[in-house]
Amino acid sequence: MSADLPLLRVSQVSHFYGDRAGCRDVSFDLWPGEIIGIVGESGSGKTTLLNCLSARLQPSHGRVIYRDRSEVMRDIYALGEAERRFLTRTDWGFVHQNPRDGLRLGVTAGANIGERLMAVGTRHYGNIRDTARDWLGRVEIDAARIDDLPPAFSGGMQQRLQIARNLVTAPRLVFMDEPTGGLDVSVQARLLDLLRDLVTRLKLSVVLVTHDLAVVRLLAHRLMVMQRGRVVEEGLTDQVLDDPHHPYTQLLVSSVLQA
Repeated sequence: MSADLPLLRVSQVSHFYGDRAGCRDVSFDLWPGEIIGIVGESGSGKTTLLNCLSARLQPSHGRVIYRDRSEVMRDIYALGEAERRFLTRTDWGFVHQNPRDGLRLGVTAGANIGERLMAVGTRHYGNIRDTARDWLGRVEIDAARIDDLPPAFSGGMQQRLQIARNLVTAPRLVFMDEPTGGLDVSVQARLLDLLRDLVTRLKLSVVLVTHDLAVVRLLAHRLMVMQRGRVVEEGLTDQVLDDPHHPYTQLLVSSVLQA
């Protein structure tokens, strides 16, 4: 049965700020191992949608259904607060644009990773520390810096630490909000290579929000384009970017080509 069910089913999700629609009537299925990109200008609704999908903002209308590890499809907003919090700390990950929003700045790099491990029941200090060292290496941070605080790291290193913190529990679904935003071009390229490798090897499902079409072309299998809260075009990433049909998508693509 599970092969016929998506990992995430989004049905008619809308969120309103007073009379203004942050996002409106968005529906799609996300399948295991699939990466879907959501693009649009600032104010297009992509971040509001991401927050609704990731249980950070309750939709005004619609449903977000998740297939849990017991293969049951569950409406995440019908869950109790404790159940939803546990889900977001174990089965899901969330990578913020600003890594400081996704890290605890007052505890060490190792403790940032270890906290996620403890959330899934790991208690042996030696195992936690060994796993933290391993993951620092995976994200190209010197394991000797395990006891350093995040503010001592560069922006790119903080982002890689945030990624390690999110992926250490082997989540099934990761939400990413502009994961390369604000980084130098050379740092972005290195981080993208790392993300592509980790996502492929771990077979993660990802919902990726970005304004950068080069990022979605590199990472996303499928693409949704948002304008004024609505999805105006969607399809396979290369098809949408190489042959955009909606005038807004054509404008986005042409503005990148002319830049």
